[in-house]
Amino acid sequence: MATANQAFRQAANSPAARESAEAARSIGDSVGEFASDMSREAGKQFGRAQDMAVDAYDDAHAAMQRNPLTAVLIALGVGFLFGVVSGGRR
Repeated sequence: MATANQAFRQAANSPAARESAEAARSIGDSVGEFASDMSREAGKQFGRAQDMAVDAYDDAHAAMQRNPLTAVLIALGVGFLFGVVSGGRR
């Protein structure tokens, strides 16, 4: 009768064990490539979102410079609405 160590070594060196180890490595490689691709794509999307935010800020700033009174009135209206919504009843 084989000891537990011998049985383990035989099982670890079996063709099925080698196949499953190779399959696990292959899956690991595929997951790594997928994660790398997703990371690159997320970086691209973040850059696009950042560019859009900068453009929106520039547009808003230019609009405020063209029409300062309108900008102040809009800010007052938004502030009033925020106060009404967040004020609640007493």
